Amino acid sequence: MKRTTILIGTGSAVALVLVAVFLGWIGQQPSSVRADPTDLNQVALGERVYSEHCAACHGTNLEGQPDWQSRRSDGRLPAPPHDETGHTWHHADEVLFRITKDGVAALVPGYESDMPAYGDRLTDDEIWAVLAFIKSRWPPVIQARQAEINRRSDPPR
Repeated sequence: MKRTTILIGTGSAVALVLVAVFLGWIGQQPSSVRADPTDLNQVALGERVYSEHCAACHGTNLEGQPDWQSRRSDGRLPAPPHDETGHTWHHADEVLFRITKDGVAALVPGYESDMPAYGDRLTDDEIWAVLAFIKSRWPPVIQARQAEINRRSDPPR
């Protein structure tokens, strides 16, 4: 019971730090570039890149690894799903882009994850395309909720 409480508390603290870092970073970024789940060319490119670079861990159907919310013995979390059952859609596009390009540790110093940074392997356009592909697989209600998260994260103009 005590270990569960510690893990939940640690996870909550990490999440709060992550949100604070993201909000500060998002306010400095242009909002004109987005992953567009209606852009068929972008989605097709994203599907190819996802299959090659992401599916081995996150699943061919975006299902993630089993028991993805429980830390393994090494303290790391398994790869989460990117479908509507996971938490991916809870984040703005810029946050997802930055995690993919620079890795989680770039946003939350000291955070250990098996997910590598892809900035040296994928172009920005390929990363945006992967995100468009992932978003294209979400049900319309989830797409709408994530679009609202994007709108709220945009700095005032």
